[in-house]
Amino acid sequence: MDFSLPHSFCFFLLLLLPFSTDGQTYRNITLGSSLTAANDNSSWTSPSGDFAFGFQQIGDDGFLLAIWFNKIPERSIVWSANRNDLVQRGSRVQLTTDGQLVLDDQSGTQIWSTINSGGIAAAYAAMLDTGNFVLASQSAANLWQSFDEPTDTMLPTQTLSQGRELIAPYLEKNYSDGRYMFALQPDGNLSLYTTRYPSTVSNFAYWSTQSSIARNGTVINTVFSIQVSMEDFYQRATLDYDGVFRHYVYPKTAASSSRNGDMAWTTSSFVPSNICTAIQGQVGSGACGYNSVCRLGEDQRPRCECPPGYTFVDPNDLRKGCKTNFVSQDCDQPSQGTDGFELEVMPNANWPFNDYEFFGSVSEDWCRQACLSDCYCAVVIFNPAGQCWKKRIPLSNGMIDPGT
Repeated sequence: MDFSLPHSFCFFLLLLLPFSTDGQTYRNITLGSSLTAANDNSSWTSPSGDFAFGFQQIGDDGFLLAIWFNKIPERSIVWSANRNDLVQRGSRVQLTTDGQLVLDDQSGTQIWSTINSGGIAAAYAAMLDTGNFVLASQSAANLWQSFDEPTDTMLPTQTLSQGRELIAPYLEKNYSDGRYMFALQPDGNLSLYTTRYPSTVSNFAYWSTQSSIARNGTVINTVFSIQVSMEDFYQRATLDYDGVFRHYVYPKTAASSSRNGDMAWTTSSFVPSNICTAIQGQVGSGACGYNSVCRLGEDQRPRCECPPGYTFVDPNDLRKGCKTNFVSQDCDQPSQGTDGFELEVMPNANWPFNDYEFFGSVSEDWCRQACLSDCYCAVVIFNPAGQCWKKRIPLSNGMIDPGT
C-alpha cells in the first residue's frame, strides 16, 4: 500500500519506524532561549506559522505549556506538558545550555523537563510545521520530540507506538487527565478504555479496531479513512472529554470553507458511534455519572441527564452524576410503602448492571407494586414480555436505549 499522499490524507495511526524530519524546514531555537508565562502570548512558531509552542492562559491566572494551531482564532491545543498542574504567571520554560527543555514555576522550582535517554545534549530546538516540537543534535538527529509524548491529540504524520497512549481531558476546558484512554495494545488492537479515575490505569475496553500488526511492526491500524485535503484543511484526531475519538477538520482559507462549511472545526468521523451504549463494563459509572442517564443528541454527542426526582451533584460537571432530591424509603419503616412514594415513567431508560431481583410472567402493575413495597428498590424495568427487573442505587451505566 502506498502511503505517499501529496494532496489528500487518510487519517491513520501508524506503528512504524520513528518519523523522519528530513526535508522539514527548521527555525532553530538556540540554547539559552526562554519564554515566560505572561499576557503577551510570546511563543516559538513553526516556519509557516501554522503551529506555536509556548504558554496558553487558562482561566484568570493559570498557564499551560502547550502546542497549538496558531492561525485559527480558537488556538486549539494539540499537546501540553504537566497538564495536571497549571503554572502561574511568571513561570518560565527554557532551553538550557546543556540542551534540556525545562519548565520552572514562578518561584524557580523545576516542575517538568524533557528526558533524553541517549545521553547526547541537544544543540537546538525547533517547532516544525507538522506540529512536532523537537530537540535535535548538531547532526539534526531528534533526541526528544513532542510526537513521542502525546496528550489527547494525534496529528497527520504522527505515530502511536506501543506503551504510549492518549488520555482524554477532564472537561472541555480542563486539560488535566480525564476518564478515558486510547492505546495501542501488544496484539495490534487500537482500543478505547475507561480509566480508574482519578488514576490513568485502564479499566476495560469499550471500542477497538479488532486488527493485528505484522511481526515487523509495520501494519497500519486504520481508525479514520475519510480522505481530506491536507493543503486545504488543518486536521487533528482528539480523544475528547466525553470518551469519543473524533477526527476534526478546519478550512485553511475561505475558499476551502465554501466547499466544506464554516470557518470552524467540524467532525469528519468519530468512534464509537454511540458512547452511551458502547460502555458496558460492570464497574464504573458509565458515560455519565452514577444515578444519571446518557442520551445521544441529534449532533451525535452524549447528553447527561438526571431521572425524575434527581438533580446533578455538580451542575458544572455533569459527569459527577445525580443525587436524589427526596428522602429515600426507610427500611425500618416498611409501612411507608406505596403510600409515600410513586413511580415515574422514563421510556427506554436502562441501567443494565444494577439488577438485584428478577421476575418473569408478571404484569406491569405487579412489577410497580413490587418495587414500591421494597425499600431497596430505586428503579424497576418492565418490558412487554412480562419481565421485571428491580434495581438499586447507585445506578451505573445509565442510558437511553431504544432497544430497552
